[in-house]
Amino acid sequence: MPRRTDTPPTWDERTQLATFLDYARDTARAKCEGVSAADARRAPLPDSPLMTLCGLISHLRWVEYYWFQVMFLGEELAGPLSEATDDDPDPEMRKAVDVPLPQLLAEYEEQSARYRRLVADHELDTAAKRPISDGRHVDLRWVILHLIEETSRHNGHLDVVRELVDGRTGA
Repeated sequence: MPRRTDTPPTWDERTQLATFLDYARDTARAKCEGVSAADARRAPLPDSPLMTLCGLISHLRWVEYYWFQVMFLGEELAGPLSEATDDDPDPEMRKAVDVPLPQLLAEYEEQSARYRRLVADHELDTAAKRPISDGRHVDLRWVILHLIEETSRHNGHLDVVRELVDGRTGA
């Protein structure tokens, strides 16, 4: 894995936002390096059975899909998110334990590459095709900022889960 950095090569807004999102993504991947297949599927928090390394990486992937493809581009909801119900609100996390972590990480990276191109090809002020719950249309800038926040928050979860499953800290 290349060295992670939160320092952009140039200081324009788009590059700064893209660099911070990539840094958060790279941190999530780094937190999974070297974990065993069994530990990647373990849920060490008794009241959080979906909180696994596999589940968290899958969640990050599908959250990006939701914000970029469904909300920003206006595509129809597909994949495990389309199966969410009140009784099963996070099927992407539940189903992830049946998928090898290296596959989940590869899918997340492949998707990240597509979204890097999407960010490069659209103005930051471009409004999302779909409105948020209050009826407003966020712009691409907001989507990127939201994903930086979401990914960084879940990196904290990855920290805790990784330490509990095999004692590794850092990254």
